[in-house]
Amino acid sequence: MDQRDFWNERYAGKDFVYGEKPNEYFKGKIDGLATGKILFPAEGEGRNAVYAAQSGWQVSAFDPSEEGKKKAEQLAKKADVQIDYTVTDVENADYSKNSFDALILIYAHFHLEKRRDYHQKLASFLRPGGILILEAFSKKHIQNQQLNPSAGGPRDPEMLYDLEELQKDFKDFDFIEAVEESTILSEGKNHLGKAEVIRIYATKN
Repeated sequence: MDQRDFWNERYAGKDFVYGEKPNEYFKGKIDGLATGKILFPAEGEGRNAVYAAQSGWQVSAFDPSEEGKKKAEQLAKKADVQIDYTVTDVENADYSKNSFDALILIYAHFHLEKRRDYHQKLASFLRPGGILILEAFSKKHIQNQQLNPSAGGPRDPEMLYDLEELQKDFKDFDFIEAVEESTILSEGKNHLGKAEVIRIYATKN
């Protein structure tokens, strides 16, 4: 099953598999920022994009899943906000360089051989001085996956992340925060329980 089919199957049900509320780390960082143009790659069912739109941001989002887009637009309608959501992958994402004020990567896990290229392509869409907010599962998260089937995250260990590698991916950034830590997730039925995560808050040079 390719990635698009996998995510279409996951998002096809009535429930929002990661919930309807925004990710807590993202919410904590975005709440203190002046609004502008914001990009959400691999945005799935739209919980973070819709929150940003409610907060006054001009939102662009994309994901390879048509079912994800349907759910995101449903959530946006419920919240009475507009989001510009495109069905595409990073390879084919087409935005103007230096055009966004914020780039949000929440559990956007990419294959090892593509990861750095993808991150650098996405970073090119962000203007100098723009904000990167990232939360993702670290390689240590494997131990939680083994104990808890609802812990979430890619089952391919090579798609789990390493903090130093991510900092190299975003080499043209100043890291205000770059940490690996334990947290407890409560995001729908697929991000539940203890998690080992990487959190990055940075500005583009």
